[in-house]
Amino acid sequence: MTWVWVAVAGALGALTRYGVGVAIGPQVFPWGTWAVNISGSFLLGLVLTLGTRLPDHVTTAIAVGYIGAFTTYSTFSWELFTLGRTDRLLVASAYLASSVVLGILAAALGYRLGRLLQS
Repeated sequence: MTWVWVAVAGALGALTRYGVGVAIGPQVFPWGTWAVNISGSFLLGLVLTLGTRLPDHVTTAIAVGYIGAFTTYSTFSWELFTLGRTDRLLVASAYLASSVVLGILAAALGYRLGRLLQS
């Protein structure tokens, strides 16, 4: 039954990601992908930290289904490649550095919030 919850949550995550992309629209800097990956890192840190208090199928549905479909490494990679291919190296460098550093910090913040909520 967990697979059904993962599928439903994945559909919702994909729709949310699509909505963010539509709301932000095309930009010089890929803000849509950047926003979903940073916020998804935060959410994953939070959910996996709180996962010990949730039923396994709920944690799996949220982490694998919703957040897995919401965030996107493949689009990040393609956008980064395209920025480099089109000689926008400064934007590519800022995108790469900010995505990695802020993603890790967001995951750590989600973890810390999860630990506080567990207290």
